[in-house]
Amino acid sequence: MKKVILSIIFTLVVLVIAILAYIWSGTFNVSQMVPHKSITQWVINKTTQYSIEKRIKGITVPALTDTAMIAVGLDHYNEMCVICHGGPGIEPSEMTKGLYPEPPVFYKSEMPTPEGAFWIIKNGMKMTSMPAFGPTHSDDKIWAITAFMLKKMNSISPADYQELLKKSSLHDDAQVLTIAPPDINKK
Repeated sequence: MKKVILSIIFTLVVLVIAILAYIWSGTFNVSQMVPHKSITQWVINKTTQYSIEKRIKGITVPALTDTAMIAVGLDHYNEMCVICHGGPGIEPSEMTKGLYPEPPVFYKSEMPTPEGAFWIIKNGMKMTSMPAFGPTHSDDKIWAITAFMLKKMNSISPADYQELLKKSSLHDDAQVLTIAPPDINKK
């Protein structure tokens, strides 16, 4: 029994030394320009998935169809999110091309669940450049952003989006981005 315990301790010590040697060697490339290896990406994806699933339990989704809520969500989405995630007729800014992982373009991709979107907007995500808006926004405003993203954004045209932005200046808390981020595909 003593040999087994010593073998386990020796193995753990060797593993710790190997991990520290790897860290100190500088072998891991932290550049945003180099994608993760497939096993690393799998670990990150699974860790993210299970972490969010665990934390969204118990979140009660309000009715996300209220037009006033969606209008507030449009204001906040346009103010803080469109630069990285784009919107109908608005491509993400060129800054996002240097981010890894690149932020999802929600109006062109699969949307998260309401609980997942709310949790991510509120808490942010480590090592993704997604900030946490919980410290600066109430849950009501985060639900408004969620409502706009999930219930309106994918169903409107670029012209309708611009029209909604013009109308949104009627809201007291609106700070509308009237100039869209540059289209990085134009030269």
